[in-house]
Amino acid sequence: MAKLVFGMNQSLDGYVDHMAFAPSPTLFRHFIEEAEQQAGSLYGRRIYEIMRYWDDEHSEWGADERAFAAAWRKQPKYVVSRSLKAVGSNARLVEGDLEGAIRTLKAEHDGEIEVAGPVLADSLTELGLIDEYRIYLHPVVLGHGNPYFAGPRPPLRLVSHDRIGEDVVRLTYVPA
Repeated sequence: MAKLVFGMNQSLDGYVDHMAFAPSPTLFRHFIEEAEQQAGSLYGRRIYEIMRYWDDEHSEWGADERAFAAAWRKQPKYVVSRSLKAVGSNARLVEGDLEGAIRTLKAEHDGEIEVAGPVLADSLTELGLIDEYRIYLHPVVLGHGNPYFAGPRPPLRLVSHDRIGEDVVRLTYVPA
């Protein structure tokens, strides 16, 4: 059975904004390794549209960007959306009963399925479907943006913490 993992970069004041700060080269390589090992990714419409950037080749990319793009393209993507009618390569729409669809998805796969986006994560948290939360805490203060927890923070238990690179701490929690 697959494990749903919600992990995102977060500022010290609790916001996730990929445009306000970016991962260091060390952290980006960590994300490449994770993407290579994941059983898939589960997206809401907005995050999926942002991530479609990796579908196209860009001449300015270095080796790490090409490696991440290859890993992203290879893995199955599941997109939760009421407005999209079609999705790109190696992706499928998740429609209808969200809870039933995600429980089936978890039962049909092994390994980790990444959950991307705080709004989708909030819906899945309310349904009790997220198995692990990974906060990549960066030493920046944003003062605005989308919070990591889009709704009330669920009861959590810290299971591990580690440093990645020079200035990021990964905090790993499970539902309490």
